[in-house]
Amino acid sequence: MKKYLAEFLGTYALVFAGTGAIVIDQQTHGSITHVGVAITFGLIVMSMIYTFGDISGAHLNPAVSIAFTVAKKFPVKELFPFIISQFAGALLASLTLKFLFPSNQFLGATIPAGSDAQSFILEFILTFFLMLVIISVAKGSKEQGMFAGLAIGSVVALEAMFAGPICGASMNPARSLAPAVISGHLEHLWIYLTATIIGAVSAIPVWKFIIES
Repeated sequence: MKKYLAEFLGTYALVFAGTGAIVIDQQTHGSITHVGVAITFGLIVMSMIYTFGDISGAHLNPAVSIAFTVAKKFPVKELFPFIISQFAGALLASLTLKFLFPSNQFLGATIPAGSDAQSFILEFILTFFLMLVIISVAKGSKEQGMFAGLAIGSVVALEAMFAGPICGASMNPARSLAPAVISGHLEHLWIYLTATIIGAVSAIPVWKFIIES
């Protein structure tokens, strides 16, 4: 239960701070800025990894948990409880933001600025490289190395910085599902549920080939 609670709290913090930054930026007419939003996502991911990495691995992301399972570095029996914990934390975070900012239309949902195909490809590539970094710096499925949090948080901030204005730079099904469900904007959700998982899983054979060759 400690692991599941850690995933719940960590994902709550991620969605609350990350999408909260988007909402507050909109509410205050750009006081945080896009760069500030990207940095917020990177910092909260880094902080939660250092907080919960030794307990649950601080996946905070169903795509990451699925990819670790495919890599045989995470037990199958814990996958479903992890995903439920992550989605529950994300949904509660979006509900909190809905309560705080009831007039906000999207609650930080990921909405493509261009075509669906463009955002799908971007999300696939972004999550592929994020997972490549995660599995390279993690010990087993636990991000507990001294620099793991810094490396992973930096990649999240970097990718959100340059790709966020086009696809939202989700890289995380839970991060996209929660604000979409609570705000009622489900029209593009399929992109962020599929491209992120495919991208994360696709990183595993590439990583195995590199380390085993």
